[in-house]
Formats: sequence, structure tokens, C-alpha cells
Amino acid sequence: MMIAPKFWTEKGLISSALLPLSALWMLAGRLKTALARPESAELPVICVGNISVGGTGKTPVTAMLCRIAKEQGYQPCILMRGYKGRKKGPVFADPSVHTTADIGDEAVMLALNNDVCVSADRIRGARFIAAQNKFDLIIMDDGMQNPWLHKDIILTVFDGQSGLGNQRILPAGPLREPVASGLDKADAVILNGKDETGLKELFAQDLQVFEGQLHPDQKIAKTLNGKRLIGFAGIGRPQRFFTTLKQTGAELVRELSFADHHSYSEADLSRLHQEALHAGAELVTTHKDWVRLPPEWRARVLALPVSFRVSRADKTRLVSLLSTALAKRPD
Repeated sequence: MMIAPKFWTEKGLISSALLPLSALWMLAGRLKTALARPESAELPVICVGNISVGGTGKTPVTAMLCRIAKEQGYQPCILMRGYKGRKKGPVFADPSVHTTADIGDEAVMLALNNDVCVSADRIRGARFIAAQNKFDLIIMDDGMQNPWLHKDIILTVFDGQSGLGNQRILPAGPLREPVASGLDKADAVILNGKDETGLKELFAQDLQVFEGQLHPDQKIAKTLNGKRLIGFAGIGRPQRFFTTLKQTGAELVRELSFADHHSYSEADLSRLHQEALHAGAELVTTHKDWVRLPPEWRARVLALPVSFRVSRADKTRLVSLLSTALAKRPD
């Protein structure tokens, strides 16, 4: 995935020139939805999706939902397509066997602590999970715009800092679909970070909103305090990572951004290593980037994992929403 272009934040000339292509994108999406015949999976499906592309925090939210589901006695399995991975599946992710080239970085990262099924065909993936006879819940990372698999609950994630940009459809803006249709699908909204762009004004009054933040691993964060660091990241919102690094008390001497899901070459890493040596600094990146590094480089690069958390009150409300919705599901 490319780095988000600057014109996605404003309704300028470049964005306006691309509006005819946006119209075609919308038409294709509507045709796909009209022709699809959604299939209900044997197990209940919770979908964690978004309206805009990249960087809203879907994957950390998915990991949080898995933790909550396990606390409530469920046996969840994550279903995802394995973006940029060559395996089409369905296959269960195994970090000791599969690389990010096989199943994608997010699948490898989530599989370190969760059961994960990678399948380009979500219906086949849902059947594959159910056939194992060990799971009772599917949590789907992404796929909100996939019309073929029925979702029992759709949680739509928004980034409070970046919002929805110019609110135009791809490629003129960052939206996968119009805001209205996306919100109509949502059973609830999860807001990642403070609402700095007026997102809440778009939400219906009866739409439940859960607010949370990304928190760095505290043990690792403490070890970064006072260190000279060069931070690099190939994620949707790299600036958030750099801000987090500064909040640990580290001296961030340089920030380097790459495209989301960037595959680091030997040349990339050698250049970064030389810059760190010259600056008397250490290299640090996100956990998602770290799993994409060749094994021989991982010992030379620090990683700062993050987790998504909501307040105790919002967690209670979220559990209630999930329990109520899943209880209504027909057997």
C-alpha cells in the first residue's frame, strides 16, 4: 500500500480531477453488493472494519476483542485475508512456519497470541474454522465491504486524529465507500484516539461509540527512556508511532516513514544501520514492521508493541453489546 497522498486531506484540483474514477469505484461497489448473496457462517461473525483505507487501528482492536472474548469464555478465531501474502488459504497461521511473505505481516503478528485463519475467500475461511470443531466465534479483521459473508456484528473503527480526510471516495480521497452507507452498516463505532476532526457529528445519536487509545508495552517503553533512537515505520499512520516514541522519554534523532506494509530490502536496512551508527543511535520500529524484517536483522532493531484499550465502563458496554447481539443469533 502506498503512502497516503496529501491531496486526500483537501478538496483541491488533483482530488477533483479524480472524481470520475471515484464514481466508477462507487458503481463497482454497488454492483458487487447488488449481485452478492450473503452466506451465513456456521459460527457467529464479528467484523472489525473501517470506511477509510489504512491506519485506523483495526488490527489492535481485533486483538483487544480476542482478549475480551476469551475472558468471556469464548474460543475465538481471527479470520483475515492475509494482505500481501502469497498463500490464498484457508490456512491457519503459524509464525514458526509462515513468513510475512506467506500470509502478511498482520496475520503473523496476531498469530503470536491468537488463533488466526488466513483465507482470501472469507466464506471458505469461515467454513474451515467451523470444521475444526474447537472454535465458537469468528472475529474478522477487515472485510466490512465484503458482501458475500454475513456479519452478525460490524464494529467500524475510526482514527480520531486523521478522521476521514476530504471525505471523498478512492482514488480522489481515502474512503472505501460513502460515509452514510458505511455508518448504516455499523452496529457500533470504535474511536481510536481523541476526536480531533468532528467525527462524532457524523454519528447517529443511537449509534454506540466506544473510545480507546493505543498504549505502548510499558516494560519496553521504560527501557527506551533516555536512548538516542532512529525510528522508522511502514504503517498507515507513522506519525502516531513517532509521537509514542517521544512520549517514552527517548531522544528521537530521526523519523523515517515508508509505505504501509513496506517490504524492507537489504539495502534499506543497511542504510538505516549506517545512519544509526553515524548518529550514535539505535534503530526502533513498530511490532508490525519488526515481523517483516529478515530474521538476521531482528536482533539489531528494537520493537515497540502497542495494544488498544478502552475504559472499564466502555469494556462493560462492549461486552454487553456483543453478548446481546450473539444471543439473538439463530441456531
